[in-house]
Amino acid sequence: MARVVSIYLPELATDRIRRDDPTIPADQPIAVIAKSGSKRWVASADGAAQKIGVRVGMAAAKAQAIFRGLMLIDADPGADAAALDRIALWALGHYSPIVAVDGKDGLVLDTEGADHLQGGEAKMISGIVNTFHSRKLTAKVAIADTWGAAHACVRAINRDTVIIPRGEIVRAVEKLSISLLRLPEKVVQDLWILGFHSIGELSNTPRAPLALRFGPEVGRRLDQMFGRAGEPIDPIRTADLVEVSRSFQEPIGAPDTINKYVGRLVVQLVAELEKRGLGARRTDLIVHRVDNTHQAIRAGTAKPARDIAWLTKLFKDRTEQIDPGFGIEKLVLVAVSAEPLQEEQKASSLVEEEITDLTPLIDIFSNRGGQRVYRVAPVASDVPERSVQQISAVAEEITESWVGHWRRPTRLFERPEQIQAIAMMPDYPPATITWRGKRHRVKRADGPERIFGEWWKRPTELEAVRDYFVVENDDGERFWIFRSGDGIDPETGSHRWFMHGIFA
Repeated sequence: MARVVSIYLPELATDRIRRDDPTIPADQPIAVIAKSGSKRWVASADGAAQKIGVRVGMAAAKAQAIFRGLMLIDADPGADAAALDRIALWALGHYSPIVAVDGKDGLVLDTEGADHLQGGEAKMISGIVNTFHSRKLTAKVAIADTWGAAHACVRAINRDTVIIPRGEIVRAVEKLSISLLRLPEKVVQDLWILGFHSIGELSNTPRAPLALRFGPEVGRRLDQMFGRAGEPIDPIRTADLVEVSRSFQEPIGAPDTINKYVGRLVVQLVAELEKRGLGARRTDLIVHRVDNTHQAIRAGTAKPARDIAWLTKLFKDRTEQIDPGFGIEKLVLVAVSAEPLQEEQKASSLVEEEITDLTPLIDIFSNRGGQRVYRVAPVASDVPERSVQQISAVAEEITESWVGHWRRPTRLFERPEQIQAIAMMPDYPPATITWRGKRHRVKRADGPERIFGEWWKRPTELEAVRDYFVVENDDGERFWIFRSGDGIDPETGSHRWFMHGIFA
């Protein structure tokens, strides 16, 4: 069964304004004003404006009277729509082969089979929220069995992430407002006048009188929400994307037939890429079934590629995942991520040069799912957890190098873990430490190595310091620990102790 993710961007307009003008202070309340004739009202308000009482739909004059320092900016629906399209294209390359714009303030994604690549649905949608927040976009995310259910729940439930378990749509939506059914506003108002307020009330009403008065739209939306009728997601596309397709007069379904036409589509795609001087980095195979549903397979390469045999193999290795259902009526192959690729002429030589290229092996591992294949590279930073970065497995060599005159642990924790320590004096190492409930007596120690905060990057670290020690217990285990602060001045740190790494 398909799973659908709905991403709601409630402050898209104000987030776009802040991204366009980084000089706007973070605590500056912003309200976007829409107008029709002489009427002006609040179309969107950021978090700071909402805290002081500004609400969507409020008259602009009243909003300005609440707080004189409120920044009022005229609405620009065209710019908001363009920003939403850019976000959708970005999501297309990062999360799912099937992404579409959902209204004026949201996206919808078909993530069937993609959650296991990111550790499950909870981690996947939490990661989406965190990524959007890191890009200064306010986002809420819900996942459900249908587009309608996910769309309604993400807008009704006051949480950043919402997971509707499989088969639990009725219980999740029956008490929600009928305004979340994606019906025309006039229809919603008429239903309210008739006494309908919740989706459950509407769904339990005989269908014939509703259809007679409002037409088939009400029933269609209810059926789509509860999964009784399909609602395919038409993926967003632009002229920049390289795409080829094949439609069939008679539906296909045999694995050999699917592979045959996938191979032909790869040939066409490579020809189009060659015309543009591009190589594919991420390619999607979209399967259109006769029951009006879609399936998708994504294949990525570590380097830009136009090798027909290799791209065909990457897809043929995974076409067994395709469920043709009652038949496939169309196959679409699209390069959602492509980079410049120039042909290289091999120098002629009487002696064959042995060249080891690990790119095919990296591609195979990456497309099997699980953790991405990457390399660890140094970053110019004295703070240990900031001195490491993940880079592409085939990226160019990094000229930076790690500090070599101080010992570093074999395993560095992603986040330091707090420990209990007993130390005699500020410059002395602890006599004992307690980590994860186990007490260790310190037999030998070396240090301190003092590391200062990066005050030129983070003003809050102007006086921050850490004192690191290498300690060894009675069993010969060696740990890398530090005290936050210099042990005297509270401005330098909390003076708590932390475990940061383990030596071999």
